[in-house]
Amino acid sequence: MKSATQKNLNAMPTAKKMNLKTRLYRQRYLYIMLIPAIIWVILMCYLPMFGLYMAFTNYVPDGTPFFQSFFGSEFVGLQWIKYFIFDSGDFYKVMRNTLATSLLTIIFSIPAPIIIALALNEIRMRRFKRVVQTVSYLPYFISWVVVANIFITLLSQDGVINAICLKLHLIDEPIQYFQNGKYFWWIIAIANTWKGMGYNSIIYLSAISGIDAAIYEAAEVDGAGRLQKIWYITLPCLKDTIVIMLILAVGGILNAGFEQQLLMQNNQIMDYALVIDLYSYKFGIQQSMYSYGAAVGLFKSVISFVLLVIVNNISRKFDSAHIM
Repeated sequence: MKSATQKNLNAMPTAKKMNLKTRLYRQRYLYIMLIPAIIWVILMCYLPMFGLYMAFTNYVPDGTPFFQSFFGSEFVGLQWIKYFIFDSGDFYKVMRNTLATSLLTIIFSIPAPIIIALALNEIRMRRFKRVVQTVSYLPYFISWVVVANIFITLLSQDGVINAICLKLHLIDEPIQYFQNGKYFWWIIAIANTWKGMGYNSIIYLSAISGIDAAIYEAAEVDGAGRLQKIWYITLPCLKDTIVIMLILAVGGILNAGFEQQLLMQNNQIMDYALVIDLYSYKFGIQQSMYSYGAAVGLFKSVISFVLLVIVNNISRKFDSAHIM
């Protein structure tokens, strides 16, 4: 005979047996809590997407109501995207600046948070560790307006960097960093890294906290020092996280930034500062070429989407291979 507990368990409806109406009713409070988030996503993310139609038209404000002039504009198909790639003369320069800035940022921003995470993990004084963590996280929450002013001040002709280099006899005369385009990509990459490395180190600290302490204890028994434990235990255990972060960074390679270039550029270095987002803003907003700016933005979004799909498949294959 079956026990009373087994009978009660058999009588309870499983998730598969419950129909949709029953499940919705049982989880009604969760769905009610989701309503504000769903409304926000629709209003802020999906509703504005109808504006992508502008990229396929020759939209010019003519004083009539917006929707009348918007949907009544001449349909030109892919004309603006073709013009950007083949006829504008700016495609090579814009893509060169975008890719160069992104690649330099990746080169600096991948190892920097790893080093910070490793250093923080080795600190034994809890109070000092919290202070260092707070200081390293702060730049992430600082506005780009402030960050741009900091870098402009530090790298000015009479700034701290030139003063130190002159004092150490590394240079004979002050370097005009923001008048020479060859320095601009490096400045942006360093600024991006400095601003985000503390916050990104949280990911690696979380991965380090998941490493089994018994492995470190066994290494200590074998006589391993701190550096040996970092090199032979911590870094190998972080390999998966590092690879995934690198893949995601490559997937967003066209996101070279906008605020930092806008705030730190000038006419003398514009040929090095003009990334795809800034280019779209200058033509789409400043020069009122709304359809052209929308087309450039759409081009970037499509390429970014393709890259994200590719790197997502790569990450899945990497995870599958790792599991096997």
